[in-house]
Amino acid sequence: MSQHPARIAVYTGSFDPITLGHLNVIERSCKLVDRLIVGIGINVEKSSLFTPEERESLVRTATEKFGNVEVRVFTGLAVSFVRECGAHVMIRGVRPLTDIAAEFTMMMANHKLDPGIETVFLMADEAFSHVSSSLIRQIAPLADDEMLARFVPANIIPALRKKLARRTDPTSQ
Repeated sequence: MSQHPARIAVYTGSFDPITLGHLNVIERSCKLVDRLIVGIGINVEKSSLFTPEERESLVRTATEKFGNVEVRVFTGLAVSFVRECGAHVMIRGVRPLTDIAAEFTMMMANHKLDPGIETVFLMADEAFSHVSSSLIRQIAPLADDEMLARFVPANIIPALRKKLARRTDPTSQ
């Protein structure tokens, strides 16, 4: 009897911070593959709230209930990372239709870079279609924990609060 190779997919993003929309895509992706690798990309052009190591820890905390998720930090091209992981499928979460044009452009570029990698788009559940990490960074200082839990996993709220307190109070470093 021949063994089938494991179905591995990679979901890349900055996850700064991870949101319920990200988590929704991760949960649904887990059901489609044997192993899902969440790749936390480092974009040197972006000013991040959390360090790559902090984001890795937060994503691990948020995804610990899923038995087939692995979390890694990477630099460089996403297609190169996908290939390093031994995968041929890249998962991309899309929110509103405004994401589609940019994601389509990226998918075409990735296909040119590595035609052996397929991109699968998953629409975030409509309850999370408006949620983005940028939105979280804007509303978190103004929202209480109950409100914030509508947008991010509850178990990362303490770390988010701590990080935001440090940003607003330089003496708390």
